[in-house]
Amino acid sequence: MSACVPARAADSDRTERAHPPHSPPPTGPPGFRLAGADLSASIAVFLIALPLSLGIALATGAPLQAGLVAAAVGGIVAGRFGGSPLQVSGPAAGLTVVTADLIQHYGWRTTCAITVLAGIAQLGLGCLRVARGALAVSPAIVHGMLAGIGVTIAVAQLHIVLGGTPQSSVPDNLRALPHQLANLRPEALSVSVLTLALLLLWPRLPGRAGRLLRPVPAALIAVAGATAVAAAAGLVLPKVDLPSWRNHALAGLPEGPVLGLAAAVLTTTLVCSVQSLLGAVAVDKLVAARPGPGHVGRSDLDRELLGQGAANIVSGSLGGLPVAGVAVRSTANVRAGAVSRNSTVLHGALVVIAALLLVPLLEFIPLASLAALVMAVGIQMVSLHHIRTVTRHREVLVYAVTTLGVVSLGVLEGVALGIAMAVGVALHRLTRTRITHREKHGVHHVHVRGQLTFLAVPRLSRALHLVPQGAAVVVALDGSFMDHAAYETLQDWQSTHTARGGTVEINGRRAGVRIAEPAALASGHPPDGTEEAGSSDAGCRCRPWTPWRNHQCERPPSRPAGDPGPSTGDNGRAPDATCGQDSADGAAPDSDGTGGDRLMRGISTFQRTTAPLVRGELARLAREGQRPSQLFLTCADSRVVTSMITSSGPGDLFVVRNVGNLVPPPGTESGGDDSVAAAIEYAVGVLAVRSITVCGHSGCGAMQALLDAEPGGTGTPLGRWLRHGRPSLERTGDASGPRARLAGRTPADAAEELCLTNVVQQLEHLRAHEPVARALKDGALELHGLYFHVGEAQAYLLTERDGEKVFDRVRSADLTR
Repeated sequence: MSACVPARAADSDRTERAHPPHSPPPTGPPGFRLAGADLSASIAVFLIALPLSLGIALATGAPLQAGLVAAAVGGIVAGRFGGSPLQVSGPAAGLTVVTADLIQHYGWRTTCAITVLAGIAQLGLGCLRVARGALAVSPAIVHGMLAGIGVTIAVAQLHIVLGGTPQSSVPDNLRALPHQLANLRPEALSVSVLTLALLLLWPRLPGRAGRLLRPVPAALIAVAGATAVAAAAGLVLPKVDLPSWRNHALAGLPEGPVLGLAAAVLTTTLVCSVQSLLGAVAVDKLVAARPGPGHVGRSDLDRELLGQGAANIVSGSLGGLPVAGVAVRSTANVRAGAVSRNSTVLHGALVVIAALLLVPLLEFIPLASLAALVMAVGIQMVSLHHIRTVTRHREVLVYAVTTLGVVSLGVLEGVALGIAMAVGVALHRLTRTRITHREKHGVHHVHVRGQLTFLAVPRLSRALHLVPQGAAVVVALDGSFMDHAAYETLQDWQSTHTARGGTVEINGRRAGVRIAEPAALASGHPPDGTEEAGSSDAGCRCRPWTPWRNHQCERPPSRPAGDPGPSTGDNGRAPDATCGQDSADGAAPDSDGTGGDRLMRGISTFQRTTAPLVRGELARLAREGQRPSQLFLTCADSRVVTSMITSSGPGDLFVVRNVGNLVPPPGTESGGDDSVAAAIEYAVGVLAVRSITVCGHSGCGAMQALLDAEPGGTGTPLGRWLRHGRPSLERTGDASGPRARLAGRTPADAAEELCLTNVVQQLEHLRAHEPVARALKDGALELHGLYFHVGEAQAYLLTERDGEKVFDRVRSADLTR
């Protein structure tokens, strides 16, 4: 694991650009500081992990101690070195089928060796920084794999619940089930039924007693209750047998065919990695939705893969089960209020203590009770929510094929079948195109539903040739892709039809814009004289409601003197001279109109192109009122476009702009500047925003004015306003105090250093305002610092690292989550 770090540190900037990670690694103060929330969460997770670890070991056929080893190693090693602070790792139900198959074919010692090799493979994948590739796997395949594993677990454990012994595969277990039902053991069944009843009813306890008792994990209550009843009734049942640790089997050299071992390592690596990475993403969502204070860093997936690899190496070497992130324990950890990785590490330490000191108590647990617990976990892996989701996205066939493949053939084979089916479904969707033609009020409508590829060209040609010469035609492209063959067919027909007196309008209904060939759009000249999406300005590249590229439209090259150019466009009217904005190269505006003229052209373009797309959303906001979630306080600089930086739309941000993004301190120190304080009070007290961001930027004229100002020079309104930035200037000049810096490089000059320091200083002013301080205390508000480098188009987020204020680069991968 450590071998990856020096190379990464040696060339961090280049590596970050080439392989952006899922997010920056979580940072925090050095040393071990145990919060009360972490302590209580670790106890809750430990109480769940103890019976589940034993049950999963029982289900795999491994020594029961192997489950405890994996739980301890997963908590301590993966918890300490992994990239997901609150994800709990250990023996996972999703690995039960894989591990059981390995034990049956290769024996326990070779299975441990395979676990070690899988951990080494995970380290290699983590060093290659390919963790995000696991997220490309279709969720239908992942959910289908887990459902197939859940069915396999449930069917196998049902035999133990009935007092028998499971077979090696699902078909064998189903064939043996009638015989097992005819020879069931009532005492085993009664203990199992009691376990399932407690597991189901405990979270539903009513009244005040229920509120007090429900925090105790249902898994612990179910196993403990069944154990107590079995002991009190004197039932003779197979129980947990934990042999002496001196006789515990460790990993041995792998024995078996090379190809078989390689396939086993690949399967273990695949299941461990995918389950852990998807679990880390799910934990991030749980943390984000959790109310209350306490910032927890987002998961670094590459680091998580390294941590899981290290845990599997240690677990396999010590004779433990394979380790992966587990959903039940991770969810309990988040809901119990954990705030750092210390809760996960401490839960692992508690498992170690239990394994050493609680062996006599653990050996009272009936195996039937553990089997019922694991069977319930297997049934829960077949999630109705997941089935509804894949059905809604028309991927139920992929889900079903993967599930049946895992149940009947095995995990690796089932996943391969699922991938093949997913590819087949994607190809089917790509080739499934519906093309219809109808006439309405003298206008012919050709509607294309789906992707327009060369396979649909014959049908497209037939539909287009049904249109009579000289008719008005609307071609609606209801899809997101058109290949070159289809494009050429459509454009050739359009040229012929318009030459014979007809009119053609091509648009895309779903996207709100027309689909055109990328090369034509890039050149700024729509093909065959047609206009680009939604714009009536010839040669204009302004495309409303699309990702921001260049707000200054490119005009056609200026014509030589005396050349009037074409008097009309292909549509029979003269093209506009400009798009309503300044030239793209940043030159001075043309002299063909005043600033007011350009403003009116811009408003006209909005009414014609953008307003139809946003009218419905703005009408909703007009009815419901504004409900922004964030207050965004930034500079009045015209280059800082808040909606562009934050990818936000109408109603998302409550924006306050002023010269220098300054927050005057409250009280008499504000000197009568109450506009910012009023906006803060309104945003926090009335709008109930959940976060406030102070955003500085590069090349800030206000910060340069502060550096150039004469001491005591406050005679002008601008000078009096900038006095609120003097604490930032003093903080920059104080060499002994903490300094703000950019991660990976030093500030370019004194102005940039002042811009960074000013963000930190204004956040301190913000905390002094009474509404902000009260909301922070109640856990209803978060504060963020942001620095936007205009020339790099790069945002930097303020974090605290080892007592320093550091602005970390925000990467595109961070924004996709």
